[in-house]
Amino acid sequence: MFQGHEDGNGDLTGPNPVDRGKYGSKIHLITERSGLPISVGNSGANLHDRQALIPLVKGIPPIRSRRGRRRRKPAKLHADKGYDYAHLRRWLRQRGITHRIARKGVESSQRLGRHRWTVARTMAWLAGCRRLHRRYERKADHFLAFTSIACTLICHRRLAK
Repeated sequence: MFQGHEDGNGDLTGPNPVDRGKYGSKIHLITERSGLPISVGNSGANLHDRQALIPLVKGIPPIRSRRGRRRRKPAKLHADKGYDYAHLRRWLRQRGITHRIARKGVESSQRLGRHRWTVARTMAWLAGCRRLHRRYERKADHFLAFTSIACTLICHRRLAK
């Protein structure tokens, strides 16, 4: 979670429920298996994660494969308990995406930790970008643009190795 403007002005900011109500923003992220970001979005800090899943999945660009036509959707999606809602499971199933979402009160998040660390690492890489650590932009489009540039740099650094 990233802190926004103190005065509350700015697009897509909201009172942070875990930081004394200060206004802030969230960065939502979908990565591929090794941690490269493939879809990114931002919202106010008070928006629940479940509301960002569908726009993120829709925002995944077509992926070129070595043979055959371009893939428009991931084969599998791992998510934590914040996404455990029947309508999200149904929506993913209708699109042919195999979901692995921890169920509230049934499963522990320990098993999903094998896959979630790649997203946490990518978020740490994003947090290392000084421009994103504290939100200076009032317009949400500008903040999303800087976030996209940071994701592009992450991809470039990883693929250049």
